[in-house]
Order: sequence, then structure tokens, then C-alpha cells
Amino acid sequence: MTLKLGWIGLGNMGQPMVTRLLQAGFDVTVYNRTRAKAEAFVEQGAKVANSPQELAEQVDTVITMVADGATLEEVLYGESGVIHGVRAGQTVIDMSTVGPEPVRFAAEAFLQRGVKFLEAPVSGSVGPAKEGTLVILVGGEEQAYEQHKPVFDVLGKASFHFGESGQGAQAKLAINLLLGVVLQGLSEALVLGSKAGLDRETLLRAIGVTACAAPIVLGKTPSILAGEYPAAFSLKHMEKDFGLALDEAKKVEAALPATSAAHQTYVAAKANGLGDQDIMAVLAHLERMSGLK
Repeated sequence: MTLKLGWIGLGNMGQPMVTRLLQAGFDVTVYNRTRAKAEAFVEQGAKVANSPQELAEQVDTVITMVADGATLEEVLYGESGVIHGVRAGQTVIDMSTVGPEPVRFAAEAFLQRGVKFLEAPVSGSVGPAKEGTLVILVGGEEQAYEQHKPVFDVLGKASFHFGESGQGAQAKLAINLLLGVVLQGLSEALVLGSKAGLDRETLLRAIGVTACAAPIVLGKTPSILAGEYPAAFSLKHMEKDFGLALDEAKKVEAALPATSAAHQTYVAAKANGLGDQDIMAVLAHLERMSGLK
């Protein structure tokens, strides 16, 4: 591959995504605030930059995958941020989940420097990131999307171009709110079943062959039965995404009553110390509320 990529953000999602790009033969330079995480990729063939600015100076395309809007703002516009190192003709792609407004701002800021900007948040957690089966939701210039489709094809099983900047983020929020509501619904069904004396494993098997069956139910079943929730997609990030979705709903006057109710559950679960566990830990929170634990 001749396209030189720069990758910023080596958290739970960024690490397997960079590994896939390196294995596919891409030239990748990495940066992470915790430098040791970046240096771990040297053996795989990556180069390490000392700052986002330095990284931008060395590559054709900069990709960011960070936890939240504040971190994205820092790496893009901070004292040694990406914006100070880019040049006309480059592309910046943000794959984080930060909401429509930050990506619209970024698109305008980089356009003023002759730099293309794509937002490409993903649907999927650590497992799909390792397997290359993420779903990538893109907003921004279509030509830039087509140019970088080989990158997206390595990282995901499908990518969708929704249109102008901000629409990829809106699609991600729509999908994530569905995920959060579905898992709260599953948790409530299991709590009711347990309180009624039903065997949990049998109930899960039954759910798995009804019209309510979904891959996420099968994927979370081992964790549910073990009562252990190591983070694939952390509960605190789901709570953040609910908040972003509700903010967007106010702007476009969309009624989201189930989302509003679920958001309060996740806020409470996070306050009760479950934020760093997997999203499925919402079940543990509801069990505590119901006197099951």
C-alpha cells in the first residue's frame, strides 16, 4: 500500500484496528499520549511520532480514534495538534464517537487549510475490531470516502457513506441508542425472569429462538451467565452516547422517550461504580435495584 497513514489513539479499539492495518501492509505511524502503547507497535512495523503535529507532517492521512470530544479537541487543535502539521491535499479521518457538532467544526477548520475531513465512527466493539467486522458510518466528501475505502475494507465488513459532515455521527448515535435500549430491555427481561424463579440459561436459550433474537444477545450470553462484565464497550461510553443522542434529539425535535428512560438507568449504573465495566453491566445494576444481589 502506498498511502501513508497516521493513527492517533491506541485504546481498546485503536490497538486491534492498527494491527489489522499493519497486517494488511499499510505504512502506519502511530501516536498515543501513553507512549509505551505506541512503542509496542514498532515490532509490528509501525513508526512512532512524538506528537500529533509531528505525525501529521509525516503522513498522507491522519486517523483519530479517541474516547471523547475533549480528547479529540486536544489532539486536533492543541499546542502540538494535528492542525499545526497538516498541509493542503491531506485527509483527516475521525473514527471516534463525538456527536455531529465537533465533526462539523473540524470539517470546516481543516477545509480552510485545504485538507479533506471525514468522520467515520464505527458500530462494533473490541471483538469486531479484532476480526475486521466493524460497520463504518461515514460523513464527508464522497471522493475522499472512495479514496479511503481500502482502509475501511480492512477495518470493517461494511461501510456506508451517509452524506455531508455530521451525518455519520448522527447514524452512529441512532445505532448506539438502539443498542443501549435493547440491552436494557434484555436486562429487564432477565431480572423479571429471575424474580419469577425462571432458570436464566433456559430463558436466554428461549429468547435466542424468538423474534427478539439478535446477535448481541448471543454475544453477551457467556458474560451474563458468568456474571462478569469485562469491557468490550464500556458502560460509561454508552451513557455518553445516550447523552449525545438526546442532545441531538432536542435540536431536531425528535421524541425519544425510551432513550430518555434508558439514559437515566445508565447514569445511575455509572454512579454506582459500573462505568468501566461492559455495557452489559447494566444488568448488574438492575439486579441490585431488584434485590437479586
